[in-house]
Amino acid sequence: MAGDEDDCVVVVNPESGGPDDDISEIRELATEYGFDLAVSEEAGEPVSLTREAIEAGTTRIGACGGDGTVNEVVRGIDEADALGSTTLGVIPAGTGNNFAGNMGVESVEHGFSLLADGDTRRIDLGVAGDELFVNSCVCGLTADASESTSSELKGRFGELAYVFNTINRMRDFEAIPLHVHAEEEDEIWDGDAMFVLIGNARRFPAGGQEQANVEDGLFEVTIIEDVSTGQLVRETATRRLLGGEVSAIHRMTASSLTVEVRDGRSVSFSFDGEISQFDRLSCRVRPQTLAVRVGNGYDPVPPEPKGV
Repeated sequence: MAGDEDDCVVVVNPESGGPDDDISEIRELATEYGFDLAVSEEAGEPVSLTREAIEAGTTRIGACGGDGTVNEVVRGIDEADALGSTTLGVIPAGTGNNFAGNMGVESVEHGFSLLADGDTRRIDLGVAGDELFVNSCVCGLTADASESTSSELKGRFGELAYVFNTINRMRDFEAIPLHVHAEEEDEIWDGDAMFVLIGNARRFPAGGQEQANVEDGLFEVTIIEDVSTGQLVRETATRRLLGGEVSAIHRMTASSLTVEVRDGRSVSFSFDGEISQFDRLSCRVRPQTLAVRVGNGYDPVPPEPKGV
């Protein structure tokens, strides 16, 4: 089963699924579809492999790995100045495949099929400082837990490793004093936060679909303020049973915003799983910048989240 006439390269990150990951299935599918493979051997290499493939004439790139691999491949497309001429396909073979799910990609084989002959949508990209992100930018407890989750744990437990680490760090996590503002408004939010999600393709999954509207030129922002875990659980359970809002969870949309840590310390921000430290971070949307293959589960206008 061959692909289209133009060349297609699948950039593979074997480490994204753990140190013992076997890519034999990837090799077999690449042969079946007539795609070339470019296998990464070290951190950050998917960026250069993508750039080199595009410079050699490739117009379709498969990102085979998790969310971090997708991020690196998109950065490579951007570095090659080829966002207008390159189509991305996502092949979910990593520990965290949140973006693939949001694009309606159900499996490795499905990702290959879509890359060969799938529908294409042009979606937004996020920029935070000098960092690109495709799915989300996260600050707070989950970013802190993600940073401290080892490759060994991810290899043994997959995405559950992040859950275990988040629970373990919850009691000792120090809330972050934040000031959040945007061009459209002088101030969006001010207070002590446990968690901030600046969602591009991803939204906070409370009472609805996790996929955000990724074609509207807006971030979907969720802030969870510093409250006890018990209070948050009780309010969320009450909302699900009786309706209404959770007072500790704040939602908003914005095409740009700035997050400042009021006490000046640097904190962890996760860009599709890639961690950097900042005390102030400005984010903006690049509307409908990336062409990506999508499956039937992708909804161009997903329903609004309920309640919260």
